[in-house]
Amino acid sequence: MYIKVKIKVQKIVVCVSLFVFSLLSVTANAQCAMCRAALTSEGNTAKAAAVNDGIVYLMVIPYILVAGIGYAIYRMKKNKSS
Repeated sequence: MYIKVKIKVQKIVVCVSLFVFSLLSVTANAQCAMCRAALTSEGNTAKAAAVNDGIVYLMVIPYILVAGIGYAIYRMKKNKSS
């Protein structure tokens, strides 16, 4: 009985968390449009290039982290099977 209640509570927590995270992502999309408008209206190419470089750095970091975690898991599995 206790396990069923615990599973229901976990499902509710996951659903509420997903709902809250989906609301937070809406505000993040609005910021990109504001940055683009600010860069195109000024005509400063150096500032635009700097923002583009920053976007690339922010995009690459999660891929590096996922690749590192994947490599660590691969090595752990390889050591277990040996």
